[in-house]
Amino acid sequence: MAKVYLGLGTNLGDKEQNLRDAVQKIEEQVGKIVSLSAFYVTAPWGFSSDNSFLNAAACVETKLSPLEVLQETQMIEKELGRTQKSVNRMYSDRLIDIDLLLYEDLVLSVISASGVELTLPHPLMTERDFVMKPLAEIAPGLVHPVLGKTMKELTSSFSPQ
Repeated sequence: MAKVYLGLGTNLGDKEQNLRDAVQKIEEQVGKIVSLSAFYVTAPWGFSSDNSFLNAAACVETKLSPLEVLQETQMIEKELGRTQKSVNRMYSDRLIDIDLLLYEDLVLSVISASGVELTLPHPLMTERDFVMKPLAEIAPGLVHPVLGKTMKELTSSFSPQ
């Protein structure tokens, strides 16, 4: 079983329920959640909105390959009402967002036959406090496979909330 780390976020509708629904579907379709962070209220990142976000991180044990995890999480987003993904860093409000952050200590960049692109570790994860703070809560000693620093060390550069 591989350990996978996911980032979850929502800023529309019943945010707590959106995250709970996503967690349930992840358990059903991806694998066993072995740890889940608290839910963090955060400001929008990369765009303006009146709606704050609710974010979390989860560690999941899975038998799926990295591309299968990505495909399943994208399917979950659609099932929960997400209508579009961000393109060219054009971000917007969303019912649910599930990002594949880390898959074990794998470093890769691939495009599947169907055109699905996956880069691991997630290329923007260390720039986002809404990703790093929940991740450091559940895996403070986890080492970033490229940067060689722990999640706790990487989070120390962010200001306290």
